[in-house]
Amino acid sequence: MAKSSRPDRKKNDRRNDKRREPSEYEDVTLAIDRVTRVVKGGRRMRFRAVVVLGNKKGKVGLGTGKAAEVQASIQKAQRDAKRHMILVPMHGSTIPHEVNIKHKAARLRLMPASKGTGIIAGGPLRVILDLAGVQDALAKRFGTGNKLVNAQAAMMALGKLRGSRTVVASALAVSTAAAPISVASKSAADLGIHIPEGPNLPIKELKMTAEDSKKMDERAKGNFL
Repeated sequence: MAKSSRPDRKKNDRRNDKRREPSEYEDVTLAIDRVTRVVKGGRRMRFRAVVVLGNKKGKVGLGTGKAAEVQASIQKAQRDAKRHMILVPMHGSTIPHEVNIKHKAARLRLMPASKGTGIIAGGPLRVILDLAGVQDALAKRFGTGNKLVNAQAAMMALGKLRGSRTVVASALAVSTAAAPISVASKSAADLGIHIPEGPNLPIKELKMTAEDSKKMDERAKGNFL
């Protein structure tokens, strides 16, 4: 039987199924460049894509991907960005404090702003802040205009914010080690030890004889030898 005589095949094809759940992340392609690698047989040309992925709720990631086709490189960059996502701490609608960073030839200054200011930034930094969920911020870029280097500097600046990346782990560590209490300061009841009540017996002092001391020295030598 010919394949064209079975029209129900296309209906069950997963690749043609348009009823997919919408993703919580939004992605923006910053740049698509042609890169070449010189090999023994000549030059190997591929496409490199730079993609920013975020959910506008504090999660953002940057990824790059190389492939022989543009669409394949974008998909690789999206997967790479999802693997390298960070948590950005927020102070209302802005960042908690100022950050100055230098990465390669890029220098970046990121500052908090009052509510209603908006994102005063340009280039990749504006896209990254928007996808991270930051609504008010001031930023200035110095140095190179390379989009990939500036995007990497922006991600490093967000990673330098207090509470970023390991915000859950740090909160757990603070809650467990905030007020350490020594065991010596606790009573027997606090430690769950029950001491029965009885008559007050006199305390008898014991003195170690020379023979006992000699036996302890022999045991210690036997353990170390």
